[in-house]
Amino acid sequence: MVLGMANTRKVTVTLPIAMLDSVRRLVEAGQAPSVSGFVQHAVGMALDDVTGWETALDAALGSTGGELSARERAWADGVLGLGQQSGAA
Repeated sequence: MVLGMANTRKVTVTLPIAMLDSVRRLVEAGQAPSVSGFVQHAVGMALDDVTGWETALDAALGSTGGELSARERAWADGVLGLGQQSGAA
């Protein structure tokens, strides 16, 4: 097993060909350690973004009166283009 791989699990991820080609070019140019390394970094960044937005939203809601009403949530979903999604909470 490769050092640092003890707490990892291999998964299959589907990417558009152009996106994968771009990642491979970065690896070939030495700007990313590997395709897996790039994807791990990207996922980590995305998780940090989500956590940061959740923290910022919680702070904003706390300072403006709490949770969104159903009407406010519907407006926000419309602005964000989320609409009704199956299985959404």
